[in-house]
Amino acid sequence: MEDNTTEFDDYLSPHYITRSNWLRAAVLGANDGILSTTSIAIGVAAASTSKEPIILATLAGLVAGALSMAAGEYVSVSSQTDVEKSDVEREKMELEEMPEMELEMLTRIYEERGLKRQTAELVAKELTEKDALGAHIRDELGINDINQAKPIQAALASGASFTFGALLPLFVAMLLPLKNLEYYLYVFGIIFLVTLGAMAAKAGGSSVWKAVLRITFWGTVAMGVTALVGYFFGVTVG
Repeated sequence: MEDNTTEFDDYLSPHYITRSNWLRAAVLGANDGILSTTSIAIGVAAASTSKEPIILATLAGLVAGALSMAAGEYVSVSSQTDVEKSDVEREKMELEEMPEMELEMLTRIYEERGLKRQTAELVAKELTEKDALGAHIRDELGINDINQAKPIQAALASGASFTFGALLPLFVAMLLPLKNLEYYLYVFGIIFLVTLGAMAAKAGGSSVWKAVLRITFWGTVAMGVTALVGYFFGVTVG
């Protein structure tokens, strides 16, 4: 019995979906940090005769972007949290005012998932006796520990990952020569994006090649268009 239990415990492992919340925020933040900051640096580099404006613009993009990502993520996820709380309060009220209807609703949910009527009623009754609100939150509203909104966690993950991503092109702008700097920024930007895409795909259990191709294509488009803006206006900075 002990061996079977140990073997089963070893078999259990977190599914990729358990990483979805923090992975989405972290990848989005780092990707945006690399892409937007590199694009800014390329656009300014295309119209600059010195490195100071490039570094200043890149640093400003880093600070503004990190704060914007964190604030935006917090506001967005907080809105989701408010909706969840409102639905939970409504469930509490409905369980108090019409418990029979709520029990029937739970029964029908289990029937739709494939249980026979008798079995569905039994499951609904037992779960209701143990934790009625928890059962409805999970099975009627679809809220669980995996997809539950966590504003602070999402904001910190987005802000920190954006900062990390934006530091990479900043270092490139600081360390490499001004001549052909926009090309250096593009090459390193693609390398950073490809590395990030591969790591995210591996962590999420998806196709690495699809992620790499997708991120390379859209990264090239974004950086290329920004570089054209700098060349098009023909403004000399610095």
